[in-house]
Amino acid sequence: MGIKPLSLEEIKKMTVACRIAADTLTYLDKYVKIGISTQEIDELANDFMKTRGAKSACIGYHGYPKYTCTSVNEVVCHGVPDAKTILKDGDIINVDVTSWIDGFFGDTSKMYMIGNVSAEAKDLVETAMLARDKGIEAITPKGYTGDIGFETNKLVTRKGYSVVKEIGGHGVGRVFHEEPFVPAFGKKGKGERLVPFHCITVEPMVNQGTEEVVEFDIHGSSIKYYHTADGLLSAQFEHTVLVTDTGYEILTLP
Repeated sequence: MGIKPLSLEEIKKMTVACRIAADTLTYLDKYVKIGISTQEIDELANDFMKTRGAKSACIGYHGYPKYTCTSVNEVVCHGVPDAKTILKDGDIINVDVTSWIDGFFGDTSKMYMIGNVSAEAKDLVETAMLARDKGIEAITPKGYTGDIGFETNKLVTRKGYSVVKEIGGHGVGRVFHEEPFVPAFGKKGKGERLVPFHCITVEPMVNQGTEEVVEFDIHGSSIKYYHTADGLLSAQFEHTVLVTDTGYEILTLP
């Protein structure tokens, strides 16, 4: 089959979907504070996407029950919003949103630091953002997924952290998750070939301690959520990026 590049018209539609996803996270900035529940965050995100004519791609995806993923502290990814999880001083949380509009998916996530966060947590969050950005900078039109993973892993390990290896980025566009898999580790010139005018997500998950994760079931869904195996913190930032014939364009910039 192979990867089918997007047409100019499709790139325009993809840009709209990504803009809405990015704007959703910006909209949440004023709400993601001490005392809010992850359920409230979820509903706010959905309400905002609806005002822009988009839908959440998450709800109902393989039975996933919510509009967003909210991953607090040691939750690595796919944390399920609920009314019981109330953000408290010192927490860190990743909010992951995917908007769907006109047949295209825009996927992005970012970390929020709640109240007075420890210096250690701040450094982890900053490292996760830098790792994503370094990975994106490694994208070239004739490059490989391994180029991205090499740069993210190098930065993370030099800071004394670890990257999660079994979960990573992915192709996105007409389909929510498609080829290629975009790992947060790798070797230059290895992995899958990047295709110009195709979109991928770059989303390294950075753990304070071990890279090992523990998998948990989500009721009624084939999607799993993950915790760090040692209970230490995890952080992640994600952009959807268009590979171009000269380099790349980040479609989910705030």
